[in-house]
Amino acid sequence: MSPVNFDKPRQKRTMFWILQCMGWGFYLLFICLIHASAKVFMPKAMLWGMLVAFTGFLLSLLMHSIYRNVRLQSIALSKLVFIVLGVTLVTANIWYGFDLLLDLAMKSGNQETMPITFKNYLLNTFYWELLLFAWSTCYFVIKFWMTWQQQMFRTERADLLAKRSQLQMLRYQLNPHFLFNALNSVRALIDENETQARMMITELSEFLRYSLMNNDHTDIPLKHEIDALRHYFSIEKKRYEDKLDVNFDIDPEAEEYPVISFLIHPLAENAIKYGMRTSSLPLKIRIQARVQEHKLKLTVCNTGKWIEQEDGNYMDYSTGTGLENVRQRLENAFPQHHRLIIRKTQNEVHIMMEIYKN
Repeated sequence: MSPVNFDKPRQKRTMFWILQCMGWGFYLLFICLIHASAKVFMPKAMLWGMLVAFTGFLLSLLMHSIYRNVRLQSIALSKLVFIVLGVTLVTANIWYGFDLLLDLAMKSGNQETMPITFKNYLLNTFYWELLLFAWSTCYFVIKFWMTWQQQMFRTERADLLAKRSQLQMLRYQLNPHFLFNALNSVRALIDENETQARMMITELSEFLRYSLMNNDHTDIPLKHEIDALRHYFSIEKKRYEDKLDVNFDIDPEAEEYPVISFLIHPLAENAIKYGMRTSSLPLKIRIQARVQEHKLKLTVCNTGKWIEQEDGNYMDYSTGTGLENVRQRLENAFPQHHRLIIRKTQNEVHIMMEIYKN
């Protein structure tokens, strides 16, 4: 059975209200059956049962407003039990007080009201607390199940996207045009400059080695990504010569920050692909990495203009998958712990990523 995706708040709210109404509806039915078996199936008893069940319904909503702020992943079981006992004790006393007022209001003048004794107080609050504790237990069991289902869904989705990403990365890493141009450049350099040709072959082999060794890793130090980018740009530099100017500005602290493999490469490839078509030459590309307040901030900036997908020329030289692939991989590797920002100016395009540590 496939896990259910509970990432959307609307799905969680819908399930909560369905279970909430069903649970208290069954409790009301239970009260009615008790009265019927005791032959007290009269309008006042029915009204009392409805008001008592509705009170429990409202009190459970109050508890829900407290419980929803509890993070199951980061709280000890003993602390959770202590919170539940404290919350149910308070709400049980509120319920007991309401029950006393209800008993006083519904009894006629010749009927005896519930005696207010310590024994009755203990019996009634124990009953209400037991009921509310059962509700709380069901709430956290369901919440834990939903969290587990959500994690399972993300894991399956991550595995699926990993396979898709592997194919996408092969397109990035072994792009036929890139290899074709690189090999042509090597062939031309063999006659002109054997030393440069050997250097280019070394750069290409190192880049391909990284491609094959790290295409499924999710904890690559950033410095390895930067090294792969240097090899890539070195190859492209041989092709474009003075038309390409690349600058790296990498904070030493950022070099050890873990990222997913080939996260930056699609952005670098896009910077060359679109920059060469929209920028005055030389095309200037800057790769920047900083760690600030435990956040890794990566920026890929190139001269040129942003091309919208609606532009008729966009599809002439784009598959439209590069940036979307980066978005999906970030979402699955760092859910709710990342940001991807695109800033466009008249003469530059900035793609900025922020990754937070959990």
